[in-house]
Amino acid sequence: MEGAVKFFNRKKGFGFIAGDDGNEYFVHFTALPKRTFLRDNDRVSFDPAEGERGPKADNVKLLKMASDIAKESGETPTESSEETEEAPVEEETSEEDSEAEESEDEERDE
Repeated sequence: MEGAVKFFNRKKGFGFIAGDDGNEYFVHFTALPKRTFLRDNDRVSFDPAEGERGPKADNVKLLKMASDIAKESGETPTESSEETEEAPVEEETSEEDSEAEESEDEERDE
């Protein structure tokens, strides 16, 4: 069977494939050949199987990279969400903000 990678998290080693049959299949990195990495929208072939939690993809083979598909259709490829995700940034308080908060606290205590 064939399908397109819906998403694949390289750090966690799993993702999902949207099969051409309309079903979604779980894919684990162990179902891929060594040194093969999947990206969103890559075309793949796979053997559908039933896993512990539902449909899964076994013996996954990369047919065509999403970037090649985009080039053929004249579109700009979209980057994988994993590559564009940014870690949340904690707000830093300046020394002035800290001093202002301390003086407000002292005024409330009086």
